[in-house]
Amino acid sequence: MNQIQPSAQALDLARQVLRIEADAVLALADRIDGAFLQALRLILNCRGRVIVSGMGKSGHVGRKIASTLASTGTPAFFVHPAEASHGDLGMITRDDVLIAISNSGESAELLTIVPSIKRQGARLISMTGNRSSSLAVEADVHLDAAVAQEACPLNLAPTASTTAVLALGDALAVALLDARGFGPEDFARSHPGGSLGRRLLTHVRDVMRVGAAIPEVDPATSVPAAILEISRGGIGMTAVVTAERRVIGVVTDGDLRRAFGREADPRHLFVTDIMGRQPRSIGPDRLAVEAVEMMEQHKINQLPVVDATGVLVGALNMHDLFKAKVI
Repeated sequence: MNQIQPSAQALDLARQVLRIEADAVLALADRIDGAFLQALRLILNCRGRVIVSGMGKSGHVGRKIASTLASTGTPAFFVHPAEASHGDLGMITRDDVLIAISNSGESAELLTIVPSIKRQGARLISMTGNRSSSLAVEADVHLDAAVAQEACPLNLAPTASTTAVLALGDALAVALLDARGFGPEDFARSHPGGSLGRRLLTHVRDVMRVGAAIPEVDPATSVPAAILEISRGGIGMTAVVTAERRVIGVVTDGDLRRAFGREADPRHLFVTDIMGRQPRSIGPDRLAVEAVEMMEQHKINQLPVVDATGVLVGALNMHDLFKAKVI
């Protein structure tokens, strides 16, 4: 079979598409006005949810806008307008706000459900490329998403117009996010499976070693016995604790190497002779990412975990944080 090869003009055409779409998005900035603020007010004062709807490519973009809204603090979901005419209209209540997307503003499927939406008291925001269209006129708020031309050489396939609507939806979502005071921890709660969720929702207590897995010795322990305990614990450290299990020091692999470098025979020493006093520690309710920052700042690989009274309750090292995918 003969293989079709791209023409020499393909790169120029691709660059032209990107420029046309970039210009379409930039042109929207001059149209962010009072109507945009009205749309924000409608959504912020909405007692229900934001429903996004659109046909064809507008529908695909609408699904993404609904997803972005939902993940940034504005409860939202997508309803297909044709399905809405066959029962899914029951998903929309009088307390909701509908964002209807149509470049022409004359989508028959959307116009069919608009009277029912308005009759039950839900509010309507339209995003169209024609401010004189039926959908724009019927809306409580119209957001102008018109573009000078599509990036398609035929000026037919939705390209620049869908990119513009997508960007306008992002602008709406980010403005709402800011108005709600939505922060990183709020974002993490709606993204528990992502890396940000792990970083912001994982606490030290979730990853620390507890019980018999904590390497610890008392102050009267000899260096050889401490070596055995460090080996047993497997984190390159043992905590030195009082009878009440308050941490008074730590012995690390580095402390052992330095002791062997100083002493001809350090086997006669005790842990109090070589331990690091007033060691860095962290509380169990701190974020695991804070443990990472502490280790990196002080160039250490292990941390004892202590409660508010200084009692040893756990231990962790950098490998535990790697395993939990906090790093």
